[in-house]
Parts: sequence; C-alpha cells; structure tokens
Amino acid sequence: MSVPTSEPAASNLTPDPEPPRANWAAIRPLLLRLHFYAGVFVGPFLLIAAVTGIAYIWTPQVEQAVYARELHVPAAVGALPLDRQVSIARAEVPDGKLARVRPAPSETDTTQVVFNRPGLEPSYYYTVFVDPHTGEVRGALETYGSGQALPIRGWIDTLHRNLQLGDFGRLYSELAASWLWVVVLAGLALWLGRRRSVRRARGRRRLLSWHGTAGLWTAAALLFLSATGLTWSLHAGANITDLRSAWDWTTPSVTASAPATPGDVGWQSVREATARAGLSDPVQITPPAKPGGNYVVAQVGRSWPEKQDSMTVDPGTGQVTGTLRFADYPLAAKLSRWGIDAHMGLLFGVANQIVLTVVGIALICLVVWGYRMWWLRRPVRDGAGLPRPPARGAWRRIPGRVLAPVLLVLAVLGWFLPVFGVSLLAFLAVDVLLGLRREVTR
Repeated sequence: MSVPTSEPAASNLTPDPEPPRANWAAIRPLLLRLHFYAGVFVGPFLLIAAVTGIAYIWTPQVEQAVYARELHVPAAVGALPLDRQVSIARAEVPDGKLARVRPAPSETDTTQVVFNRPGLEPSYYYTVFVDPHTGEVRGALETYGSGQALPIRGWIDTLHRNLQLGDFGRLYSELAASWLWVVVLAGLALWLGRRRSVRRARGRRRLLSWHGTAGLWTAAALLFLSATGLTWSLHAGANITDLRSAWDWTTPSVTASAPATPGDVGWQSVREATARAGLSDPVQITPPAKPGGNYVVAQVGRSWPEKQDSMTVDPGTGQVTGTLRFADYPLAAKLSRWGIDAHMGLLFGVANQIVLTVVGIALICLVVWGYRMWWLRRPVRDGAGLPRPPARGAWRRIPGRVLAPVLLVLAVLGWFLPVFGVSLLAFLAVDVLLGLRREVTR
C-alpha cells in the first residue's frame, strides 16, 4: 500500500525575502553615478591636495638644508644662561612682544626666541635664532603656527590648506576632504561587487582594474586622511570641535593661571626646574600671560613616542606647580594627537613620509585613471563632445526601505559637513538640468 506524498499547504508558504543580490543590483547604479559625479567634479581638488600634500610632507628636510645657518651652530662646550640669550634676541626686536622661547635642544642647535610683532598676519611670528654658546644672532625669520614652520614650510602649508587665498581658499581643501571618504567607500563597494569580472582585461577595463586595485590597497589611508583633514577644515572643523567638547574629547592642558609668588626667577631657572622634574628636550617655554600667572613649559616632540608632557612653574619661587603627562591624556585626545601628527608625516619620521608619499601618488593615479576611463566612454562613431555619464534615474529602482534611511543619513551628514551638503545639492541640480536639457533636445 502506497503512502501518498504530502504537499505543504499553500497557507504555510511565505514569500522569500528579496535576495541581497537584488538589493545590490538596485543600489549599484546609484553608487556608480555618485562615484562618477564626485570623481569628475571633485577630482581637480583632490589632485591639488595630493600634490601640495606631498610637497609639504618633505618640508622638514628642506628646512634643514635651506635654513641651516639659522637652525644649527658648531658644537661647543657650555652655553650662555637662557636669560642672556633672550635679552640678546629682545635687542633685535625692540617693537616685539615676547611670545615663547625654544631652548636649543642639543649643542648643535640654536635657541629660538619667538615674538609677536606689529604687522604680521594671524598665526605668524617673528623668530630670532641665537647661538647658545656665543650669543651670536644667526638670523631672524617669520615663522608660522605652533609648529614653528619656517618660511618655505609655512608657504607650502598655507598653499595646501587654502591655496594662499585665506578662509575662502579653505573651501577647496574642505571640499576635497568632505568627498574623499564618499568616493573611497562608493568605489570600494563597486569594486568588490565586480572585482572578478575585470581581471586580465585590456583597454578601459585594464584601467578600471588598476583604478580598483590601487583604491583597494590605499582605502584605509585615504579614509584616514579624509577624517583628519576635516578636523582642520573651516566649517566641518568647527562642528567637530563642538562635538569633541560635548563628548569631553578635548585635549587637556595645565592651568597657568594658578596664583603665583611675586618676582621672577628667570628663564634659566624655570627650565632647570622642569628638567629636574623629568621634562626632557625639546621644549617650549611660554611666559605668564598676565601678572600673577605661571610659566608653561611644554614638550614639543611629535615623533614616536610622543613627547607632549607639560608643566607649570611659579615665576617667584621657580617651583613646579603642575604637571600633565601625555600618558594621562584621555584616549580620544591621544588619538587626535597621533592622527594629526601622522597626517603631517611627523609621527614615524621618514617611514611616515614615505607612506604618505606613496598614498598621495596613488591618489593622483586614481584621479587621472578615472578621468581617462571617463574619456574612453565617449561615442566611438564621431568622437565629439563629452563622454556620457552613467544612466540617470538610478534612485527610482532602490526599495523604499533602503532609500529612506540613506536619505536620512545624507541629510545628517550634509548638516554636519556643510560643504559636502551644499556641493551634493549642487551635483543634484546639475544632474536635473542635464536631464531636462536632454529631454528638450530629443
């Protein structure tokens, strides 16, 4: 006797969820169009940032060669008291207000005495370089920023930051940093989704293979440069600063306003007190900002391991009144310090510089290959006009449950990264206008 085979009841059948591959097929055209527009319009800014960034990375070596007289002296035994060196520098700048002093960290280095001076641009100082052994003034130069960038490094730094155009020029670097992470993430998704299909290809597909492989290998470094670059930006940087303050991720500092004893023991005694307390060179000494304040002595070594300890000293007694060790920084503050120094090529010395140079060259190649691939998309029959972009209307094929959160995330990012938000709206406007133009000309 045969037993009938039972069939599942129709009521027990549930529709299969939409397969992931179908979702990817709907999303991929939108990512392709986003990657295309960002690459075409932001590519020139990424090229400028990469070229000027590579130039900046190697400026420490350039400084050592060009400004050897100002920075270095013949080795000798003994040194003049730091107070005497500062007095010599003061005589060279009678109209300057003393801002800070960097004592010679070795017997072959000069002491740098830094002044605020009338007529200088914001963040610029006037620095006198004094031979610590003889008191000879080896030169005087305008320097830039807290890192004491000499003229060549300061000029390239400003070029990389704002193209020598002030705050308006900073929009270029913010635009590049705001879109770099988008281009990288969209490119990664596109490449990983079709990586096997472009191997051993020729022509445009070979360029695509190079483009994708280089992007894959440098993706983490490019995302890092984008994130750290945004911290210096004009608009997004302000939002990041506010966020760090709200989450208590700010870099701590010693309190220089503690009550001080009347009198002033002088620069030499201040440095000796901190040296006895374990503060090794190189350091920077900042005088009290107002009567009754303390000296601040801070390490300025920015290679690994970081030398970022700081102390305050009572000017009347010469006693150390406060200590802040880099080891006691919150993790977020340490990561911020390491990230900034790695971005500038300082953290691991020459190795750091080489890695950033390779990444910068890779970014240049990615942009150039991207433009070349776009050019190869032009119609072969007449070869006239610009190449065509990817097909329009990709967003209409995305399921609503996917599109809604994407739009929400883009809105939040557009608010937090204003230059990204405004430029995204501009891309959309251009896309709409091109679509209308195409409809009219049909």
